[in-house]
Amino acid sequence: MATVETVNNSPNVSGFWSALGNIKIGTIPLPLYAILAAVIFAASFYEKLPADMVGGFAMIMIMGMFLGEVGGRIPILRNIGGPAILAIFVPSILVFLNLLNPASLKSITAIMKTDNFLYLYISSLVVGSILGMNRKVLIQGFLKMFVPLIVGTIASIVVGSLVGTLFGFSIKHTFFYIVVPIIGGGIGEGVLPLSLAYSEILRADQATLIPQLTTAAVLGNVVAIVTAGFLKRLGEKKQHLTGNGLLVKGGDDAELLKESTTIDKPIEFPLMGAGLLLAVSFYIFGSLANMAIAIPGAILMIFAAAIVKALKVMPPKMEQGAYHWYKFVSNNLTFPLMVGIGVLYTPLSDVVKLISPAYIVIVICTVLAMVTSGFFVGKFMNMYPVESALVTACHSGLGGTGDVAILSSANRIELMPFAQISTRIGGASMIVIATILMRMFGN
Repeated sequence: MATVETVNNSPNVSGFWSALGNIKIGTIPLPLYAILAAVIFAASFYEKLPADMVGGFAMIMIMGMFLGEVGGRIPILRNIGGPAILAIFVPSILVFLNLLNPASLKSITAIMKTDNFLYLYISSLVVGSILGMNRKVLIQGFLKMFVPLIVGTIASIVVGSLVGTLFGFSIKHTFFYIVVPIIGGGIGEGVLPLSLAYSEILRADQATLIPQLTTAAVLGNVVAIVTAGFLKRLGEKKQHLTGNGLLVKGGDDAELLKESTTIDKPIEFPLMGAGLLLAVSFYIFGSLANMAIAIPGAILMIFAAAIVKALKVMPPKMEQGAYHWYKFVSNNLTFPLMVGIGVLYTPLSDVVKLISPAYIVIVICTVLAMVTSGFFVGKFMNMYPVESALVTACHSGLGGTGDVAILSSANRIELMPFAQISTRIGGASMIVIATILMRMFGN
């Protein structure tokens, strides 16, 4: 009887393991993923996880793959940027609840801060996507995007400040402490220099200002991520409103889309290596040029790549390598990067302290005013409304980290060059304006 039972059950057992193997976490079969996760978390538990690039990649990739997969499967949430939301906020919650052990935190800190993975990611996306673009689309996009950006900024300031007065906040408080941090370009590029300027002008402790400004910036980024998810859904339902990653309309949209978002050639791995070298070289050039030109290095990197593309001085093979490297990075490392963002750049404790229903409404109205303006002005400017709204929405993101999260939520990561301009130039302009106004009216 035992022999018969074993024979009868073996197909069921085989079918069970086959079914498990068909379940994927990212691209990895579930049984293999479980083994890899067990190894990595065991190493973390026993403090054998290296606090370097090796341990950092292991931790953020094992978490990012899982959270991205789960976020893409949850009904409703998957339609509003679920993968990006979970990949950022689950790690942030774990940090808030002290559920990440020191070894995990050290490894993630090493990859994100010591090894500067964020800027490797951004430079790879910016350089690769620009060099892989159609020249006409690139030039038209950079020239036209400033109009919805300016209109959206004005709309967010007016609407946010007025809504603040409805809830008993003064216009001055709403503008300086809620609206400006949202559109100031992130934490490192916006909140920190803004808090320093405020502290000098007001003779206040910078440490007391940072949580106030950070809360607005983080919450604004959350609203922008969710809004991006809705814009993605809108584009799926109404195809005429989206270029599926193409910003500017052209005479032959299909041809422009093909040329601007794909280089339809076989992948050559040596060329991908050249693409990596090009990405980091453009980034280093931006840092070097910053010594002579008082413009952030990231912006100079974007302009340098755009000029090279516009002048056709880069060999086509090198453009192909840069583009394929960019596709590799965006397809495999986006959700892992968001885990690092959630752990280190999304301080949930600061958000919880200051948040209130009125505060939430003000932030939502500020971001929606910007996004809505971008949508309709983009339509008027012969741009695809969904893409125009997304690029404008990135002005309310947490710098480069916010751009990644917002565009990933909408599955439009190829808009990164335009998003970086929106975030960095728009953010830097607001910091300067807010500092001048604070000196005039702050005391």
